[in-house]
Amino acid sequence: MSYDFRDKVIAVTGGAGGIGSALCHRFASAGAQCVVVDIDEARAGKVAGELPGGGHLGVGCDLMDWARVEQLFERIGTEYGRLDVLVNNAGMTSTERFDERGIPSIEKEIGLNLVSPLVTTRLAIGLLWASRDPRVISTVSLAGLFPQGETPVYCASKFGLRGAMLSIGLDLREKGILAGSVLPSATDTPMLRREAVEGGNSMQFLEQPQQPSDVVAAVVSMLDKPRLEAYPRPSESWSARLAMLVPNLLPKILPFFRKRGDRGMARYLEDLERRGLARRSGSRWELVHER
Repeated sequence: MSYDFRDKVIAVTGGAGGIGSALCHRFASAGAQCVVVDIDEARAGKVAGELPGGGHLGVGCDLMDWARVEQLFERIGTEYGRLDVLVNNAGMTSTERFDERGIPSIEKEIGLNLVSPLVTTRLAIGLLWASRDPRVISTVSLAGLFPQGETPVYCASKFGLRGAMLSIGLDLREKGILAGSVLPSATDTPMLRREAVEGGNSMQFLEQPQQPSDVVAAVVSMLDKPRLEAYPRPSESWSARLAMLVPNLLPKILPFFRKRGDRGMARYLEDLERRGLARRSGSRWELVHER
């Protein structure tokens, strides 16, 4: 059965980003009332104002500030009286290598990617119970299945979030709330573009990056058919899970793929240049400001 979005109240964290704004537009176009949550209040308000239909809300919220998160749900309660779907979509990564990272940056990435979705979900429980069909969906990553040597902190956060969401999905199902995750691979968003120009993990570019619309389709499929996990590219998930059957072979396997990933990253940067999103600056690349 197709999920009925009409008059549903859906909150999306990271709602002003590439995936988040695409989710909000898809939900609103089907009749939902969206709460666009983003650390950048102006961008959240802009996205909310551009959504079709009415009754949308843009809220600036630092998801690492628990008092602010509580205030967020108090405001949603005042405006709508319930929350039908919570989409934990906010996240971050860094191209700094592990042996060069500062401790605060490690704490920040783990906090935003892992701890904040758990706290946000916990604080939303009361409003979710006020819904007749409450749902929680978190954007995890294939990095929650497969290790990436260049981004161990990101992997740690996503491995943890995947396990937590599986457990939460089992626990809350008995209490009337359906929870699950989508696990996309590299997606063409400002975050990935920044990684590419800064020389991030080339293993993400073995295949052409997927589009935010692919992640949106996976989220909608989870609403249509609730389950614990969904993958925008199922073939990639099977490859990752197969490789993890023999993790001790990874040091021997990965070098065969790295050159392919390097070529894929070079093609992606050239594509960004053609689209006017990046440019060469000497021997380096830099992003072009997106209006």
